[in-house]
Amino acid sequence: MQSQTVYLNGAYTPIEEARIPVLDRGFIFGDGVYEVVPVYSGYPFRLQQHLARLQKSLDAIALANPMPLAQWSQLVRRMIKMHPWKDQAVYVQVTRGVAKRDHAFPKGAVPTVFVMTNPMSVPDRKLVANGVACITATDNRWLRCDIKSTSLLGNVLMRQRAAQAGSIETIMFRDGFLSEASSSNVFVVQGKAICAPPNNHLVLPGTTNDVVMELARKARMPLEVRELSEDAVRAADEIWLTSATKEVLPVSRLDGKPVGSGKPGPLFKRMYKLYQEYKRTVMRRG
Repeated sequence: MQSQTVYLNGAYTPIEEARIPVLDRGFIFGDGVYEVVPVYSGYPFRLQQHLARLQKSLDAIALANPMPLAQWSQLVRRMIKMHPWKDQAVYVQVTRGVAKRDHAFPKGAVPTVFVMTNPMSVPDRKLVANGVACITATDNRWLRCDIKSTSLLGNVLMRQRAAQAGSIETIMFRDGFLSEASSSNVFVVQGKAICAPPNNHLVLPGTTNDVVMELARKARMPLEVRELSEDAVRAADEIWLTSATKEVLPVSRLDGKPVGSGKPGPLFKRMYKLYQEYKRTVMRRG
């Protein structure tokens, strides 16, 4: 099997040999941001949108981008070509760098840049056909969930709750309203309307989420962006999860109870078809 190569601070090296100093602020404080770019048939999907979100996260933590956009694009594409997998997930991480341990931002620290790629599998057809189980919880994470930060302990704990319950995700509510899932955005179908919570500091603005909204508007499917109460979510006709690696995935059971009919609904089936068609179109364009 081919050795996996990673990029670390200007060097390409086998993943087993990659090293960072223990005083890197990403290790000590989780002081950094990241992105995950899905790759289909060697083509990075919505790369410019992912890099734009990376820039927003860097701006939010007052960390200067260590590379211009064109250089990021070249780096991601080179990493893809260095590995044999047809479909990949490229992980990009930037931390504030190495400095003496102190909470305040250090002066003169050089950002640590790390990029790796792994094989990626699209959701299994059985999951798409039958839907997945999710649980719910109170969203007790910090108040800047719009930053794609490496400080993910809150999300990790929520995802672990789902794993222990035999579910794929934990869908969260804050002050009685839907926020997001531990590693996904959430859509809710009420009647014929596709509904989503607004993007704010409590929700990570998802690139796949944006695709779904664009497709819904283009297909003239009713779309509402508004606060969604916990009661409304539990009474939903359909619930969908969206993320770079999940794409669009139906939720058939929530806290052990069926969502709607207990099977993926008609609007999900239509959106899933639209999403797959869009993905193929984008890849053909290159």
